[in-house]
Amino acid sequence: MAAIDVIVEQLVSLWRIPAVRQFFPWLFLLISLLGSILKELDLVPQSYFSSSKNFVNLYFVKVSWGWTLLLLTPFLLFSSSANQSLFALLKRLLALAVATAVWYVCTGTFLYIEDVTGSCFESQTAHIANKLTSKAACRGAGFHWQGHDISGHSFILCYSSLLIMEETSAMTVLKTTGLHRTLLNLLYVALNLIVATWVWMFACTSVYFHDPKDKLLGTACGLLGWYLTYRYWYQKPFSPGLPLQRQQKEQKQLA
Repeated sequence: MAAIDVIVEQLVSLWRIPAVRQFFPWLFLLISLLGSILKELDLVPQSYFSSSKNFVNLYFVKVSWGWTLLLLTPFLLFSSSANQSLFALLKRLLALAVATAVWYVCTGTFLYIEDVTGSCFESQTAHIANKLTSKAACRGAGFHWQGHDISGHSFILCYSSLLIMEETSAMTVLKTTGLHRTLLNLLYVALNLIVATWVWMFACTSVYFHDPKDKLLGTACGLLGWYLTYRYWYQKPFSPGLPLQRQQKEQKQLA
């Protein structure tokens, strides 16, 4: 498994660069802005990823929170057990529960806004609205619902990526060996691959789908959810706290 060790070392070295971590949240806003401009100017040719039925969108993006939890939960279990601290594990699992609550509230709110602001049309180009008053009933009847469709993809892909960035930061200070280390390495590489996938699909969403304001609102919600937790609340005493590496960094800054 020497190859995986080399890959992990390179990834850890990349995330240790302060500029990388500082710029990463802004990357989503930049992609959303540039992608929206390119879409409005119709400068990006159609491709495999311009269809919402592409494989990555159907089997990864549409269940992106499930993939994030599937990989991040065992990583937190292994990384916390490496520190031999049950309390640290419980705090990280609590942070994951908070993140799930943020995801649930935001996506539910987006759906509610689209439902209460929309109207039912017989087609995407029709001007006369059907009398159906809910998105579910409208689509169930084979019609088209048009409302303020805040981009859930922009939100969840941004938010999931930032969550993974924060929670995998402990990898820079973990010292493990044997099978434990191998499993942790595999999960760490998988999480980095899923972040790369989320960034790519975020870019595809930006250049192919949604109105600019809906993408920017979705992105802003993802950034706000991350900022209010990891940059504000988790630095307070009564909170899940920061991951191990971030805790040590904060303590050095205060010393």
